[in-house]
Amino acid sequence: MNSDHPIKRLLILVGSPRRDGNSAALGAAALRGAEAAGTAATLLFLDDYIQSFLPDLRHASAPPDRYSELFLEHFLPADGVLICTPIYWYGMSAQTKAFFDRSFSHYAGQGPEPERVKERMTGKRLGLAVASEETYPGAALGIVHQIQEYARYTHSDFIGYVHGAGNLRGEIAADPRQPLQAAADLGAAFFTQKYSDYRVETPRARNVWQSGTPALRSTPGVLP
Repeated sequence: MNSDHPIKRLLILVGSPRRDGNSAALGAAALRGAEAAGTAATLLFLDDYIQSFLPDLRHASAPPDRYSELFLEHFLPADGVLICTPIYWYGMSAQTKAFFDRSFSHYAGQGPEPERVKERMTGKRLGLAVASEETYPGAALGIVHQIQEYARYTHSDFIGYVHGAGNLRGEIAADPRQPLQAAADLGAAFFTQKYSDYRVETPRARNVWQSGTPALRSTPGVLP
């Protein structure tokens, strides 16, 4: 790929301790799709790096685990991040929540170069893949909202999510909604999938799917 179109880097983070579980299967499917599309993708398990929660930074030092390595050497350089988590009590796993919580120590001044950290946290593409025992579509919405708010806070783009059902290890492959294929498709299109999130002042074309190059408009009160 030429220098005008550098290879994008996708980081896939699995928040389940099961190496052969359903969240891992979603992550592996996304990895295959991303690699087939020419993306430089890496899949990591959070519990290989995180062994503790966010401490009281006024009175305690950072826990002696590999979180700083994960955050500084893998997360910050990534152009996009796909979070894969099981649904526990209608929320993300503790490992996944700890990943976001622990980032606070780095941009709040406890880690190296907090201003550089904050700059590199912004502008990423974010995706979500969730696995649950129940097929109830609302089961994932709390996690979706949390990732949406993280994306808003960091000026990032939350491009979409996949929800599959399965309880036994690997059972998600039997879900007739084909979430593994959906995860592969998400991985393949992670950096090409159209994303739009309009504000009132956003310049935008009249048509959603461009067949040409129509003039842009930003007329207040006129919706597509």
